[in-house]
Amino acid sequence: MNRRKEKPQYKMPATNAHRALGDNHAAMENFRLKVFRTVAEKLSFREAAEELLLTQPAVTLQVKALEEELSIRLFDRSGNRIVLTEAGKRLRKHAKKLAQMVEEAERDIATLRGEESGELHIGASTTIAQYFLPRLIGEFGRLHPRTSVSVMSANTTKVADALLGGAIALGLVEGPVLRRGIKVEPFLNDNIVLAVPAQHEWAGQMVPKDQLMKEPQIFREEGSGTRRVVEAALRQAKIPLKKLHIAMELDSTEAIKEVIEAGLGVGFVSARAIQKELKLGTLRQGSVEGLRIQRHFSIIRLTGVQPSGLAGAFLQYLRDVCERAVPPMPPAR
Repeated sequence: MNRRKEKPQYKMPATNAHRALGDNHAAMENFRLKVFRTVAEKLSFREAAEELLLTQPAVTLQVKALEEELSIRLFDRSGNRIVLTEAGKRLRKHAKKLAQMVEEAERDIATLRGEESGELHIGASTTIAQYFLPRLIGEFGRLHPRTSVSVMSANTTKVADALLGGAIALGLVEGPVLRRGIKVEPFLNDNIVLAVPAQHEWAGQMVPKDQLMKEPQIFREEGSGTRRVVEAALRQAKIPLKKLHIAMELDSTEAIKEVIEAGLGVGFVSARAIQKELKLGTLRQGSVEGLRIQRHFSIIRLTGVQPSGLAGAFLQYLRDVCERAVPPMPPAR
C-alpha cells in the first residue's frame, strides 16, 4: 500500500498589518519567555529559530540567559536531543498561560477599535484545505488584516477529533460527521468526477458500470470524507465495492492525481482539484453510466455556545459565503 505524507498545517501569509501585530505581541510578551516557550514546544533549537526568524545561536543565547537569570537548568541536552527538566516543564506551563493572557489582552483592546485580531486555529479536510481555503482565508484576511489563520489539514475524522480535543475552534469537512458534541452546518457543494490518464480510452466517454471493475482504482484512505461519499454513491448506483480493483489508497488528492497521470489507474476526485491538469492536458475526465457524485461540504463546531471573537467572525464570514450562492465549478469539456 502506497502512502504520501502531507504537511499538516499552514498559515495565512501575514499582511503588513499582521506583521505589525506580531511585533506588538513580541513587545508585550517577555522575549526570553517567548523564545523559551517556542523551544519547549518544538524541543528543537533549530526549529524554534526558524519559527522565530532568529539564528540558532541567538535562540541558544536567550535560553542560556534565562537559565542564568533563574539559576536553574530548563533543558537537558544530549547530543542533538533535548528534553525539558522539571523546572522547564513548570515554566512552560506558566509561559503558555502568559502568552494566552497577552493574546486575550490584544483581542480585548482590538474590540475597542471595532476590529478582530489574534490567531485563529481551524481544521479542514484535505481537499478543502488545498483547493478552497486559500481564497477564503485570503479574503477573510483582507477583511480582518490584524488576524492570522492557522490551518490543520487532515481527513474528516481527524478534523472532528481535533475539534472535540480543543485543538481547533472550527472545522470544514467533506464527509458526514455524526459525533456527539459536534454541530454541523451546510457549506458549499462540490462535484466529484472520474479522472483518467490523458490517453485513456475512457477520456471524454460514458463508461458502462460493469467496466469500472476492470480498471485499477486509486482511492483515498479510510477516514477520508471523499472516500465515504464515493463509496455511498457507488452503492446507490448498485456498483459492488467488493468487485472493484482498488490498486492504491493514498492520503492526498495531489498524490492520487500524480499516480493517475503516470497511467497506474483511474480515480474519483473533486472537479475543482483537476482544473489545472485538464487545461494542461495531463488528465482527462470520464463519466460512469448512472453515476453522479455531488457532496456537501460542512462547517463543524462544538455544540452549545455560539463562537465569539475571531472564531465567531470567521463563522459569520463562512455563512456569508454560503449566502452569496457561489456558482459551482463548470463541468470540464
